[in-house]
Amino acid sequence: MKNKIKISKRIKPFNKVLKIDGDKSLSIRWALLASQAKGKSKSFNLLKSEDVINTLKCLKKLGSKIKFFKNSCEIIGQGLNGFNYNKTVSLNAGNSGTLSRLILGLLVHSKVKVKINGDKSLSSRDFFRVTKPLTKFGANFKTNSGKLPIIINGTKFPNQDHQF
Repeated sequence: MKNKIKISKRIKPFNKVLKIDGDKSLSIRWALLASQAKGKSKSFNLLKSEDVINTLKCLKKLGSKIKFFKNSCEIIGQGLNGFNYNKTVSLNAGNSGTLSRLILGLLVHSKVKVKINGDKSLSSRDFFRVTKPLTKFGANFKTNSGKLPIIINGTKFPNQDHQF
């Protein structure tokens, strides 16, 4: 009877709505991915923590359109590498390691320099595990011995010949 399930009692219909609290990590990742999508992305029950709010503020500085409604958040993305800003931008990640590390990957194609800083705690963390691999794609970084603040200068021509 391997790989089989036997149900001996009939299952009653389940007709309830479950409301699950928002999750910080998922909320940050959704916002970053939505900023790279083309068109409208909508999230319900987005966690409104300090880290998620900092993520949305950073995305606004990079040109993403963000709207809040009663139960949802909407991001209008411009597609991959579609951030729209004209001059050097400074992003404050607060205490969010998730935001500060993941957004670096989205900025590999940044048109101008982008500075990422954070609070005292975040600024003491090592970022070499993110910046070193991204240099292989052509991005250039100026760091404080591998720590924040980090200035990324993207590339129009990522190195596609590198073998991993």
